[in-house]
Amino acid sequence: MILSSLARAVAAILLAGVILAGVLLALGASPAGVFMALAQGAFGNWYALTDTVVKSTPLIFTGLAISVSFSGALWNIGADGQLVVGALAAGAIGPHLEGCPRPLAIAIILIAGALGGAAWGGICGWLRAHRDTNEVISTIMMNFVAAQLLSWSVHGPLIEASGAYPASTPIAESAHMYMFFPPSRVNLGIVIAIVLAIACSLLLFKTAVGFQLRAMGRNRRAATFFGIPIARLTVTILALSGALAGIGGAVQVSAITHRLYEKMSPGWGFEAIAVALIARLNPIGIVASALLFGALDNGSQAMQRAQGVSAELVQVIQALVIMILLAFDTPVLAQLWSALGRSKVAAAGAVSEVPNA
Repeated sequence: MILSSLARAVAAILLAGVILAGVLLALGASPAGVFMALAQGAFGNWYALTDTVVKSTPLIFTGLAISVSFSGALWNIGADGQLVVGALAAGAIGPHLEGCPRPLAIAIILIAGALGGAAWGGICGWLRAHRDTNEVISTIMMNFVAAQLLSWSVHGPLIEASGAYPASTPIAESAHMYMFFPPSRVNLGIVIAIVLAIACSLLLFKTAVGFQLRAMGRNRRAATFFGIPIARLTVTILALSGALAGIGGAVQVSAITHRLYEKMSPGWGFEAIAVALIARLNPIGIVASALLFGALDNGSQAMQRAQGVSAELVQVIQALVIMILLAFDTPVLAQLWSALGRSKVAAAGAVSEVPNA
C-alpha cells in the first residue's frame, strides 16, 4: 500500500516534469537548463541544501496537521491560523524565560505553541462536534481571526519596547533553539518534526485511536454504529492537528525569527494541503513531500535568476503534480494502475515458478 502510494507520487512528479518540459519548449526555454537551475538552487551547495531543509521544516509540521485531520475526513483548512497562534503563544511567553535553563525554556516554548494551536483547532472541533458547524468554513475563518489577532498583538500589547516597529519583544536567548552546522539555520526543529512524523504514523496505523479515526474517515455512519465516540474523537483530533501546526509556529519563533512579526507565515498551512495530498496522508511520506516542496521553493529564485523563468513556475509544477495524482484516482486510471500492479505481481509469480529462477 505504502509502496503503491509512493510509486504513484513518483509517477505523478515525473509526468508533471514531462508536461512542463513540453510547455517550456513551446515557450522557447530550455527544459534541461530550467531543471538544472532549479536543482542547483535547491541542492547545489551546502548553503542551498541546508536552506532547503530549513524551508521544509514548517511544511512538515503543517503537513502532519493536515494528515491527521484529513485521515478522519475532518477537512482542516486552518493549519495556517493554528501555526500563527502557536507562534503567538510562543512569542508572548518567550521574553519571560530569561535565566531559565535552555532545555526547559525550549520545552516551555514548544508546549506554549502546542497549546495555542490545540486551542485554535479544538474550537473548530467543538463547533463541528456539538453545533454541526462545517469545519471547512470554521477553520478558514479562524485563519483570518488568527492573522488579525497577531497583527493587533504586535501593534499593541506585545510591541517591542521602542514601539518603532510592529514587532514583539525578542524572546530570551535561553529559549533559542539548538542550531546544527552553524552558520546554517538548520535547527533542532527538523529533528522534532521527524520524530513527530514517526509518532503520527504509529498513532494512525498502530493504535486503537488511529483505527477509530480512519474508520470515521471511511464511513462516519458505520463508525457511529460500531460505537466509536465520533464527537469526542472530532474535538480530540482537530485539537491534535492544531497542536502539530502550533509547534511548527513555536519552532519558527524559537529558531528563526526570535520574535513576532505581522506576517509569520507565507501560507505554509495552505501549501501543506498539497504536501499532505502528494504524500497520500502518510506521515512518513510527508517528510519527503515537504522536502520536495522546500526544494522547489528554494530553487525557484535561482531558476529565475539563471534562466529568466518566473519563480511562479514552481506553483505550476505543484499544481500539475496534484492534478495528476487526482487523475490517478479516477475510475479508469485507477483500474489501469491496478492492472499494472496485478501484471507485475503475475510476472513475479511466473518468474518464481521457473525452476532455478
